[in-house]
Amino acid sequence: MAQLTILHDDEVGFPPVSQALTDPNGLLAIGGTLGTARLINAYEQGIFPWYNEDEPVMWWSPDPRCVIYTDQFSVNRSFARFLKKRQFKITLNHAFDQVIEQCAQPRPYQQETWIGDDIIKSYQNLHQAGIAHSVEVWLDDQLVGGVYGIFVGHTFCGESMFSRVTNGSKTALYTLCQWLNKHQVTMVDCQVPNPHLMSLGAQEISRQQFISHLNCVTLRQRQTNIDWQPQELSYE
Repeated sequence: MAQLTILHDDEVGFPPVSQALTDPNGLLAIGGTLGTARLINAYEQGIFPWYNEDEPVMWWSPDPRCVIYTDQFSVNRSFARFLKKRQFKITLNHAFDQVIEQCAQPRPYQQETWIGDDIIKSYQNLHQAGIAHSVEVWLDDQLVGGVYGIFVGHTFCGESMFSRVTNGSKTALYTLCQWLNKHQVTMVDCQVPNPHLMSLGAQEISRQQFISHLNCVTLRQRQTNIDWQPQELSYE
């Protein structure tokens, strides 16, 4: 029988993901802190934190895994028509702090958010270390959408996105997928499925497939060729 691992604050290692529980799906360990070294180690092994502010840190590696292949983003007719209007300006790493703070705001159907102050600070540290990145969507110089995540193992691990206008977050994710694809990055990790992600072309793969992708040496060697400096992005 699988047993839940309790992590201590001074540890950065994790048990094998094969030890994750099946109910709830993917819960691997509990406890510890969100230090930069631990977070990088987690993402490199296909593990991510997800918990509410009044809970200890919970670490997950679900099976199956929800991903979007960057060349398979689903664009329906209405979104295609919207894209042709080019109403938005899209940027990379221009306003990481603003994006994560907007993502932390509760949705209209929620009373709370899982992105607490400790998450915000920890991912700001990852951004300063060049590991976490954001895509911003602007309308008339106002930030109206965005997505942020971690880039490890030649994979963009999406954490959260937000939208203040129609198609704000969708445009951010679509533009990100196109930009990544141009840099031969084939996968965006979406962690767990939901109807919205599946409508955008997300699919489920086995945890082992996902881990194998993260560990592919050939893919890892391409990471140094990607320019994550702040810049304006475009889409086709």
